[in-house]
Amino acid sequence: MGMQASAHIVWDWNGTLFHDNDAIIGATNAAFAELGLAPITLEQYRSLYCVPVPKFYERLIGRLPTDAEWELMDGVFHRYYAEHRVRCGLAEGAADLLAGWRSAGRSQSLLSMYVHEELVPLVRGFGIEPHFLRVDGRTGPSGGSKAEHMVRHLEALNGVVEPARTVVIGDAADDAVAAGRAGARAVLYTGGSHSRASLEEAGVPVVDTLAEAVEEAERIAA
Repeated sequence: MGMQASAHIVWDWNGTLFHDNDAIIGATNAAFAELGLAPITLEQYRSLYCVPVPKFYERLIGRLPTDAEWELMDGVFHRYYAEHRVRCGLAEGAADLLAGWRSAGRSQSLLSMYVHEELVPLVRGFGIEPHFLRVDGRTGPSGGSKAEHMVRHLEALNGVVEPARTVVIGDAADDAVAAGRAGARAVLYTGGSHSRASLEEAGVPVVDTLAEAVEEAERIAA
């Protein structure tokens, strides 16, 4: 298969295509409760969130969690999230944007730090899997950066997708880091895990809607 002649988008899932802020905050607070910590608001989360995730916890509690605390909190987080994600849906307009990008003859894929075995049936359940060349979730331990996963994701599309004409659309500063590591560009969306102020520190375009993100991706990958 020949190299794509047009722009390629790598979509993030949690907080980008999948509007799961409520489940994320609830899961975070459930994890905090295990250590007797006070709950946080969405605004606090969005202003402080970072990866690796233990560093985020350090910002909130003043120290890095111990290995035992991290294992406990991570387990509680994922159990709570799995129970409550069922109330969440796709971000506004996401399905139409995916269909429109595909119908225009452009390619797209999905890379998430959500565990692969749970991500794939979730994406399939929304009926959007056919829009993507690949759907990759996290393999290995949780809590780290997306950068190495992004490199592998684009390597798997080698010969089909050109990194220089690829744009990562995500809601976290780490999405921009991952894009840069893989030789791609990034557009960051304010509807998820980060505040606009923290996203702007990444030095890439920041937008308030997914429609704007797609427009910007088309522009910078032209």
